Amino acid sequence: MNKLKMFCVTLEPNHTKYIRNLNYTPVVLGNKSISKEYLSDRIGENISHKNKYYGEYTFHYWLWKNHLNKIEEKWIGFCQYRKFWSLKFSSNDQINSENLKNKVLKEIPEELERYDVILGDPFFVNKRKTMKFLKKGLSLLISNPKFFFDDQARNIKFHFDLMHGKNNLDKAIDLLDKNNKEDFRKFVNNEISFNPHNMLICKSKNLLNSYYNDIFPWLENCEKLFGFDDLKGYGLTRIYGFLAERFMSYWFKKNAKYNELPILFHDISDN
Repeated sequence: MNKLKMFCVTLEPNHTKYIRNLNYTPVVLGNKSISKEYLSDRIGENISHKNKYYGEYTFHYWLWKNHLNKIEEKWIGFCQYRKFWSLKFSSNDQINSENLKNKVLKEIPEELERYDVILGDPFFVNKRKTMKFLKKGLSLLISNPKFFFDDQARNIKFHFDLMHGKNNLDKAIDLLDKNNKEDFRKFVNNEISFNPHNMLICKSKNLLNSYYNDIFPWLENCEKLFGFDDLKGYGLTRIYGFLAERFMSYWFKKNAKYNELPILFHDISDN
């Protein structure tokens, strides 16, 4: 087994004790009090005030600017108070506060050592039921009826248009650097799945730093396009986090040797 530094992000300081009992490092996001009991994205160089729009990426920014080079563990991972990595989880398992401790990932097995990064199991965007598509974007479906009948046409771009505003993904891609623009555009137009929840486990600080060097300048450019004040509803308000979610899948698959692991869902607020 190889040493793992797992950061678990939450919005609630009262989750700290439970997260520590998992041998994870608690991170409290947003406008909460700063404490020695957990890391906060509000100290040092930060964009904590953008948490409503960026989600977990305000912590990634803080880590990049303030803490990444201080980490000594070989593997660096990220999970959330409602989503955890697991090697031992079955869909038939009944998860509670006690057995969760035995289900979550504590160390990286030797068989995964040959990979550079671990991503969550893919989410297939073309598997949603037709009625759900209809409720979200009838005009988009009517404009191109093949979306009704062709599973492969319901790709990442189609799904993003449906959930986060028509053509917003294309507009954002136009702002990417030349090393990623066309490759990312091909990815979203050809792929029918991505690795969700902005969760990853990375073996190299250098690789993670390279990713941050690509994504944060891009998101900053996207701010000039989308702004903040006119973003209404969850699908648009969190658009920077959703852009990052798709870009993360693309970037690590392009630049690293990857594997995928299941993500276990359990809200520790229910404990």
